[in-house]
Amino acid sequence: MHRRHFLSALAAAPLLQARPNKIDRTRLSPIADEVSKTSMADVYTFVEKFGLKNLELRDVPGERIHFYKLPEDRLHAFAKEFQSRGINISFFNTPFLKFTLPGTEPKRSRPETPEAKQKRLDREQKMFDSRIEDLKQGIRAAHILGVDKLRIFTFTRVAEPESVYPRVAEIISEMAHVAEKEKIHLLVENEGSQNTASSAELGKFIGHIHAKNVGLNWDTFNVPTEQERAFPEGYQFIPKKRLLNLQAKGKTLLLDKNKLDWGGLFRALEKDGYKGCVGLETHFLDGTDPEKSKLAMAEMIRLAENPT
Repeated sequence: MHRRHFLSALAAAPLLQARPNKIDRTRLSPIADEVSKTSMADVYTFVEKFGLKNLELRDVPGERIHFYKLPEDRLHAFAKEFQSRGINISFFNTPFLKFTLPGTEPKRSRPETPEAKQKRLDREQKMFDSRIEDLKQGIRAAHILGVDKLRIFTFTRVAEPESVYPRVAEIISEMAHVAEKEKIHLLVENEGSQNTASSAELGKFIGHIHAKNVGLNWDTFNVPTEQERAFPEGYQFIPKKRLLNLQAKGKTLLLDKNKLDWGGLFRALEKDGYKGCVGLETHFLDGTDPEKSKLAMAEMIRLAENPT
């Protein structure tokens, strides 16, 4: 080796050692139907433009149907297209258990008429009764799409969430047993409407579940800001070994009042050995998500690949 090449390599060595588990664009993963509300063609253009390798799936862009409900021929067609484009599906945002647990009373801000309440109860009982069949349908879709991580929730929030943790954990453990046979991980997501909202609640709840294939999908903006800031405060409550996916809302990247220290969080994740992807759920919900997705992804890449 020439001396100047050796010196160049030597100079670069500390930088390489400093970020052995670096998070860069190859580990960023936008949700398809946030990138485009009209077609997968736009999603493919987005992925190519930013040099991405991963996608998260939820609803089919331009269609009011979840990917897990698609017939097998369509799932195989999508899987073939993803493979031909070199796209990996990193996470499957399934809606399982996002309803009221039968026998519990949801914490609601608006009153219900007796008729509306009974209609809701009947609908939610039906959803509860079909939870295992729905899970099996989701697993079938996951296998075809080549993804092994499915999202689940913890039922509609009650006045005292911790009081239902043992029952919810029992239900999820039952589902985990089904998923384990299929080599599928179930990832519990925190959300304000659910019995796990804050990072502290998410960390406490997962302690009730011992199944090795149950982990966490940490949504950093679903954390109630009046309770904690997701980073650095909330991050301390997240069991790092059970964190298998996390998501960024567009507002935490683009709006000053909502900004999160993503640069600092990326470095903390690297240091703590996080191996998964970081999803982008733009979620402005004002008709601007496709355009905001471009701005948010550019900012994510800047913060991930240009640490200061």
